[in-house]
Amino acid sequence: MLLTTLCYIENADSYLMLHRIKKKADVNKDKWIGIGGKFEKDESPDECILREVKEESGANGEIIKYVGKTQYTFKGSEDTVNKTVHWYLMSANSFYCKPQSEEYFADAGFYKFHEAYHLLKFNDERQILKKAYYEYSEMRKNKEFLRRKFGESKS
Repeated sequence: MLLTTLCYIENADSYLMLHRIKKKADVNKDKWIGIGGKFEKDESPDECILREVKEESGANGEIIKYVGKTQYTFKGSEDTVNKTVHWYLMSANSFYCKPQSEEYFADAGFYKFHEAYHLLKFNDERQILKKAYYEYSEMRKNKEFLRRKFGESKS
């Protein structure tokens, strides 16, 4: 079982996207993707996503909400892979990001929802981004996002 994380970091109605250039046997080669990666030994999903955000983008992310997990199977280069992906909503306190070349990223940036949506190649990723967009919108409408982001208490 392959355990991974994925998030879409939101800042000012824009989402942080990374452009992967090359990595051996990588389905994300030459694609724009959200941030995430494989668990390290004895790592929790929260620890994994926070580490991956820093490693891949240089940004300091904050977990807003754990969305859940999806499980699926796909045909890898050598065998069938069973994969579990833990999904997160996250925020960043600035637009600063620096794609990490050692992680095979050539570019990174914050994009409005419709731009980010069209950068993604895989339908499942577009659906998760769409879900994230609606979750963030609902939280903003209920002012939950601001309370979490700035530590305000409910009135």
